[in-house]
Amino acid sequence: MNLQYLKAFYVTVQLNSISKAAKELHLTQPGLSMQIQSLEKDLGVTLLTRSNKGVELTEAGTVVFDYANTILSMQDNIERDLASLKTNRKDLLVGSCKAVGEYALPCSIYIYKQDHRDININYNIMNSEEVMNNLSDRTINIGILHSYMERKNIKTEKITTDRLILVTSLPFLKNRITANELKMLPLIFREEGSGTRATVQQHLKPHHIKISDLNIIYELNSMEAIKTSVLSGKGISFIPELTIKRELRDGILREIEIENIPMKSDFYIAYRQDHQFASFESEFIDFIKSSKRGFC
Repeated sequence: MNLQYLKAFYVTVQLNSISKAAKELHLTQPGLSMQIQSLEKDLGVTLLTRSNKGVELTEAGTVVFDYANTILSMQDNIERDLASLKTNRKDLLVGSCKAVGEYALPCSIYIYKQDHRDININYNIMNSEEVMNNLSDRTINIGILHSYMERKNIKTEKITTDRLILVTSLPFLKNRITANELKMLPLIFREEGSGTRATVQQHLKPHHIKISDLNIIYELNSMEAIKTSVLSGKGISFIPELTIKRELRDGILREIEIENIPMKSDFYIAYRQDHQFASFESEFIDFIKSSKRGFC
């Protein structure tokens, strides 16, 4: 399979236009169409159909498109790593869950950088499932997860535990509720794939409460956006304590205790078992696992 032809197909689907994709790839439209047709011939399937709305994936095209993202990402990563070897660059590729990445980890990155000024730190924030996906396709080499996740060829080690607490800014809500009362409260929730959501689900399961039983008014993919919504009185939410220490101390957020359901969040460092670590990567892992990490 020709990777150039695969990229032509992938970009065409992303832009939903033969003309736009041809311009992006610096090809003529007939040249782009020829590359896609050659890919279809190699694979023995039809990948696209043209319509008034642009292009549409066939069933086979959907399968190939899903794989194309991973294959082309790996190609980019190979080229990146080889370029780093040639120039002797030291690139630390880290991905973090949002609960840690938006609040606690920036201070750790700063402390680490003081003693490793020659290291280029590429630091991306995403949900825990996306961290695992990026580890698998080698976009990053080290990940920070909220809650334990299993994935083939990826090792995880717990680095810290924090309380996951239900918080509000509304004055009229009780300080202590039952599990049944929890079902009626207006909750703002993290999206599928987030460690926070998985942790709440894990703690509610023994009490025979499902996520679908809760009164979730909307979902957000940012812990900062959730915190802002709770502060403005739009609803209540489960938030790791380490991300709201100041708000709890200043009294602008307060905890609502759920009877018999104390929740704890575990955070993990993750990496591929087959990755050959450079010395600075091993040092970073040891640093994050130590008390010197200085989470904010």
